[in-house]
Amino acid sequence: MATVTSSRPYHVIIFGASGFSGQFVVEEVARYTAETPGGGRVKWAVAGRSRQRLEDVLKQAAGRLSMPELRTDIEIIVADVSIEESLALMCQQGLVILNCVGPYRFYGEPVVKACIANGAHYIDICGEPQFLERMQLEYHTKALDKGVYVIGSCGFDSIPADLGILYTQRQFKGTLTAVESFLQITSGPEGSSGHDATWQSAVYGFADSKSLSQLRKKFGHKPLPVVGAKVKQRGFLFFSKEIEQYTIPFMGSDRSVVRRSQHYLYEEEQQSPVQYSPYVGIGGLFSVVKLLCGGVFFWFMVKFSLGRKLLTTFPSLFSCGLFSKSGPTMKQIEDTCISMTFYGEGYSEGSDPTQGRPNTKICTQVTGADGYLITASAMVQAAVTLLNELHSLPRRGGVYSPGAAFFKTSLIERLSNHNLKFSVRN
Repeated sequence: MATVTSSRPYHVIIFGASGFSGQFVVEEVARYTAETPGGGRVKWAVAGRSRQRLEDVLKQAAGRLSMPELRTDIEIIVADVSIEESLALMCQQGLVILNCVGPYRFYGEPVVKACIANGAHYIDICGEPQFLERMQLEYHTKALDKGVYVIGSCGFDSIPADLGILYTQRQFKGTLTAVESFLQITSGPEGSSGHDATWQSAVYGFADSKSLSQLRKKFGHKPLPVVGAKVKQRGFLFFSKEIEQYTIPFMGSDRSVVRRSQHYLYEEEQQSPVQYSPYVGIGGLFSVVKLLCGGVFFWFMVKFSLGRKLLTTFPSLFSCGLFSKSGPTMKQIEDTCISMTFYGEGYSEGSDPTQGRPNTKICTQVTGADGYLITASAMVQAAVTLLNELHSLPRRGGVYSPGAAFFKTSLIERLSNHNLKFSVRN
């Protein structure tokens, strides 16, 4: 593991520890250090705007985990995204900054800049393609020059998607050419819900969707070659025989994150690229009606500043209870689980992908607990992997997606021992 020094006393600093997702990351770091052999060597601290709120988070974690020492043994660092000096002081004290402060389009860039300027590695749980791709475009060379790794989207749902593709490729006997993934979220009697920060990211992301295509033109990437038969995209709404429910294309960052990883692996590792199409199950006919009505209204509202203001001020009202400022209850979180199933096709060993249709298929699955718990585990294990396997990461720094950054590491194996299982289905 990378060593800490008197000038940089912490392996990990959780920035935004008092936020909704940050609280789960605090508990996961504390749990990891307590339960993992040698885990106690991880020195960590929490950071944020309010000392009082951070103290409350440590007190809550101490009670939930029966670890009273958290109240007194964990250092608190006061830092604010609007105060550059405070971010610099924070980054100078840690090897890895876990940034839990979103929406990232508003609050992420100052933290990225501070990490690069002060030599701290950066990990976030962002699901906003505009932010993730802009950081790569504007800061990759700067991070590379400084020897700093900036790795975004290390949470649910991008980690299961991106590493699920890598896992499927490794299990496939031959040349994998195309994968469709199907996300399913199963909740208990109280249902499931999301936090306001996720809702805000969606509102502003959809409102600014046109800028993403303009941003991508600046990269100058050549299109990835299509290996094997070209996969036809499905419609906006269809009944999936694979998961036996109505399904729509997944609107999150998965396609963007996987595409970035596939670009890197094709160009730097000479890996055969995979066509990827992510989908999410929405349920039965009643869910379809709700989605169509709500979706049309949402698309109309995000086009106007007043509409966005109303959507973000009253998330529970306008999302029909799917998102709220308080987020899901612990009961909802404990009763919720996710599965992402990958249906891949390709060509068996010895077959020529330029000749004929794919002749071999594979089905893999990534399963885990609620998305917030998966996010905390994935973020912490990404940090642990970075600290322990720095020599296996690409080059000597830069801005990367998870699949590109951790391609040669043991992150999948680590995740399999922490809330996220990877398996091959017959």
